[in-house]
Amino acid sequence: MIHPNVFHNDALLPIEKVRLSPGQAGLICGWGIFTTLRISRGEAFAYERHWRRLEKDAGITRLPMPYTAAKVRVNLHEVIRANQVTEGCARIYLVYNTVGVLAKRRKNIRRVDLIIYSAGLPEHREVVRLAMREHGRHAASPMAGRKKASPGSTMFGPFSEAVKEGSDEVVMLNERGEVAECTSANIFAVKNGKILTPPLNSGCLEGVTRGILMEIAPEAGVSVIEQALRPEDLYSADEVFISSTNRNLISVGEIAGNKIPTPGAVCERLNDLFDAYVAEYVSRRLASAAR
Repeated sequence: MIHPNVFHNDALLPIEKVRLSPGQAGLICGWGIFTTLRISRGEAFAYERHWRRLEKDAGITRLPMPYTAAKVRVNLHEVIRANQVTEGCARIYLVYNTVGVLAKRRKNIRRVDLIIYSAGLPEHREVVRLAMREHGRHAASPMAGRKKASPGSTMFGPFSEAVKEGSDEVVMLNERGEVAECTSANIFAVKNGKILTPPLNSGCLEGVTRGILMEIAPEAGVSVIEQALRPEDLYSADEVFISSTNRNLISVGEIAGNKIPTPGAVCERLNDLFDAYVAEYVSRRLASAAR
């Protein structure tokens, strides 16, 4: 559930006073981008990485970027403090509005709306079941791998169907029949002592947690290799796990009816390493703020 205080453009407001107009073309048409951040001990984890991806996505989607990383970070921490968030998550939206006839007729419209809110961490099982859907990602699209404000039916349709069927997430295949990602998580398969994950040209998101795992995995004695994966590669894996900002790493016990060995020893080792990475980052940030 979203917390009671939201930052909108240049002010922190109670959520019931935030007003988004139906004349905002970016909102109605979905011309916007976002990122979700983990909040740990009141600090926005890996903010720099999230902002770099926002800037990259803004360039690809032709969305103007009138905000700076430093200013938005201050706004984000206003939200964290106002909502007294110790452990949770936050989302930053940038919505392009100066498009379309309605926008041209309105005066004093923001070129790009900034919306920041926080929420608690979602609940999840320790071991999850995954469904599978064909044509869930279109790898050839220039918008593939972007965190757009309009994921629409490509995300929520398969996810809601999977939940009704008793699954927790969905493995999305691209137009080549390759594994891309889940609706809101990257996916990894462990095979013969190596960790395999789909490359970015599969259509998957360049996840922040994914990137960190690729850096720290050698500390656990394994390496992460980007490699095209087919469904059968997942079914025959020694273990499979998924990663996301607000869920860290979660072992997978079943994919489309195929049982996957659990618990995953590699997943557990990486989870411990990732927790240590988060703790070190947050401690460094808090020490810097205290000076």
